[in-house]
Amino acid sequence: MWGRDTTLHHMTFATICLDHGLVTRGYYGNVRPGLCGFGQRLLELRVMPFPANRLRRLRRTEALRALVRETRLTPESLVYPLFICPGTGIRKEVRSMPGVFNLSVDEAVKEVRETRALGVLSIILFGLPEKKDEVATGAWAEGGIVQRAARAIKSEVRDVVLMGDVCLCEYMSHGHCGIVRVQETVKDKAKERVKERVKEKAGPQSLGAAAAAAPPATAEYEIVNDATLELLARTSVSLARSGVDIIAPSDMMDGRVAAIRGALDQAGFENTPILSYAAKFSSGFYGPFREAADSAPQFGDRRSYQMDPANIREAMREIELDIEEGADMIMVKPAMPYLDVIAAARDRFDLPLAAYQVSGEYAMIEAAARNQWIDRERVMMESLLCIRRAGASMILTYYAKEAAKLLA
Repeated sequence: MWGRDTTLHHMTFATICLDHGLVTRGYYGNVRPGLCGFGQRLLELRVMPFPANRLRRLRRTEALRALVRETRLTPESLVYPLFICPGTGIRKEVRSMPGVFNLSVDEAVKEVRETRALGVLSIILFGLPEKKDEVATGAWAEGGIVQRAARAIKSEVRDVVLMGDVCLCEYMSHGHCGIVRVQETVKDKAKERVKERVKEKAGPQSLGAAAAAAPPATAEYEIVNDATLELLARTSVSLARSGVDIIAPSDMMDGRVAAIRGALDQAGFENTPILSYAAKFSSGFYGPFREAADSAPQFGDRRSYQMDPANIREAMREIELDIEEGADMIMVKPAMPYLDVIAAARDRFDLPLAAYQVSGEYAMIEAAARNQWIDRERVMMESLLCIRRAGASMILTYYAKEAAKLLA
């Protein structure tokens, strides 16, 4: 097979750098060791073309395909988001997310018990408080909705891994992820307009209101970064005290990981890890979530703190800074539209990498399936597999429970 050079123009080869694992392809002669431009040793292997090579041989049966499958999904790699609301016996479906519910604490305990029995180890909690204010009291109060849920869940399902989302938007009367300060240079009339928009808030928004394009950001206000860090740190400590295993800040304030790490350590929670939403983009795919969590901003938008969807190099800087500040795990959000960011993060960083298949991704699959345009189960599993293949160690997905049933 490794014969004369006269027939080698019909064959391809793979060039393997023995020292660094680099591979190139092209046309060449006999197999031989050599040197690449940097002096590393090379081994050139000829790859036989068709008909000697028939890649379909390994696709003939499901058993063969499973044997050589490069990427695998497991229930353990999935994280199930839950929305916790006040009350008892409440299981209210989110209109824009069929199959996703706002759950009271008692119903959340049942849901976690069922999900854990399917092999899903991890849950992430989001809260809908009884009331909101301008300092997000419901986020860090010891009797907050997520704190109560965490204690109840841990008392019933002790071996589940509980993640606590740390953001303030659900708890702020204005719906932003930090403290809002009206610019001093703005006229009194403009200040009143901002206040009126906040006062107009009355109960959960409809999908149309939550998903509609927000008014353009103006100079009427700013989200104060450093003052917000104190509230984020206080929230993180409160969640850890209630039994949350992993703190997951999603606010996108600069310096939040360092502030949270310092507060956790000072409170005696030095072993509580941080999963940072390190590359969270300002995305149109969040609309249904804002209905589910009642967290749409009442004025402006979040582009001054969440990332520009155009920037992948900036995403790498965000991740690197969070790692330097003490993040134990990192996340990219959304997932499917940002597979290139997930892949780049996986290539560059060795930490566990999460990806969030967000509400808009879920809602699109559900809408297409209800119109019988796609095979729902197939697309659901394919979407998760692609996120995993891009490099995600774990996937936050509203399909966690259903996917686990199919993987059983």
